[in-house]
Amino acid sequence: MTDITVQKVSGDKVTGATAGDFIELLKPRVMSLVVFTGFAGMIVAPGHLHPLLACVAVLCIAVGAGASGAINMWYDRDIDAVMARTAKRPIPSGRVAPDEALAFGVILAVAAVVVMGLAVNWVAAAILALATLFYVFVYTIWLKRRTPQNIVIGGAAGAFPPMIGWAAVTGGVDLPSVLLFLLIFLWTPPHFWALALFRSGDYARAGVPMLPVVEGPETTKRQMLLYTLILLPVAAAPWWVGIAGPVYLAGSLVLGAMFVWCAVRVLRSTDDKPAKQMFGFSILYLFLLFALLLGEHVVPGAV
Repeated sequence: MTDITVQKVSGDKVTGATAGDFIELLKPRVMSLVVFTGFAGMIVAPGHLHPLLACVAVLCIAVGAGASGAINMWYDRDIDAVMARTAKRPIPSGRVAPDEALAFGVILAVAAVVVMGLAVNWVAAAILALATLFYVFVYTIWLKRRTPQNIVIGGAAGAFPPMIGWAAVTGGVDLPSVLLFLLIFLWTPPHFWALALFRSGDYARAGVPMLPVVEGPETTKRQMLLYTLILLPVAAAPWWVGIAGPVYLAGSLVLGAMFVWCAVRVLRSTDDKPAKQMFGFSILYLFLLFALLLGEHVVPGAV
């Protein structure tokens, strides 16, 4: 879609953008969970990072994630304009010009990687660059509009932050950080498919082949249940490799059982309410898992 079309959706010329509009381009709600999981990866990693460098690393993770969101909004401005959930975003509503959003995202992405490399280490910077490139080119440009498995493969981009945090401290990638990556990777499909179930009309109008649109709700619900069952032992794996203690193990099993029960309710449902509830719980689930992980490392001798 051209810039003229985007302006037509907003009803007039692109208006002067405010600081709040550019902050909205960064998808701050998504960014907050990304930053939290990246910070958790830093805390549970063996070794020590100077507090100032730790703050720089967290900032770079946040800026890199926000930059990916801005570039995503630039590329998806045509489909955002026809979806009720996204029509009021800064670009389709005409508050930010597309070229401004793209330049904003690219500059922030490059700055985040360079600062991470110079201030912390280049392994963490390389993973941050990989996460950004994967989200933009693999998920947004290649997969999102082509396959119902878009969020399965593309979800890897959102799973990198704990690995980046781990690498910031250790300078490498180890099995525990890979397990934290897998935890978020397997969590992503049921999380997004819950949203796609009650927003399937939006995705259908925009021509985005989300699983409920292409394969139907019943197939989607069965896939969601399958992923929550696979996630159950993976979420407990940090205890097996020694970066989590018994409190985390118990919490992961309880939260995992609740997540599975949410998927069962969705499978049995004939309306959208259980899917909406599962979407909300999925965010709480991931937050609480990483909060337990962090909490145990704050308490001496817990792990």
